[in-house]
Amino acid sequence: MLHRTPSRRKGQEATMVLMSVNVTPSGTHGQRPPPGPLKNALFWFMRTSHRLGARRMDGMPVVLVITRGARSGEQRATPVMCFPEGDSAWLVVASFGGSARHPAWFVNMARHPDEVWVEVDGRRVRVAPRSLTGEEREQAWKRITSQAPRFAGYQQKTDREIPVVRLDPVQR
Repeated sequence: MLHRTPSRRKGQEATMVLMSVNVTPSGTHGQRPPPGPLKNALFWFMRTSHRLGARRMDGMPVVLVITRGARSGEQRATPVMCFPEGDSAWLVVASFGGSARHPAWFVNMARHPDEVWVEVDGRRVRVAPRSLTGEEREQAWKRITSQAPRFAGYQQKTDREIPVVRLDPVQR
């Protein structure tokens, strides 16, 4: 479902933004995320490793997804495994390790779809996120789970449908 909603930053006129990230319902069971301090330490390590040159996880490329916080409004950066689509688009999976909840970066992306970037190969690219649905999602999911079987395991841990999001560069 696509929605048009006014987007306004302090001191700016409202502009219309095409929202295309659908937050599907949370599950009733799934993997428990690590406790706050441990989760924060893991994310710090992953962000630092990415900035120091670690660009792969289990042989797959990793991009730094930069979003605006849904509640805080602050910029947030999260390393996420990606699946390149051609030369300039990426698929990312909002698995959260099979948790019943969606990862924060996905919720942030849905709340502020006009303020999403990826950092790849040392450059920051503004992207337009779009949730995949139906046959398009099924085909992407098959490809993702064949390249990274861990995602099939994550889906088995939860009863929510794990979202797949396509990130396309925004032409200026």
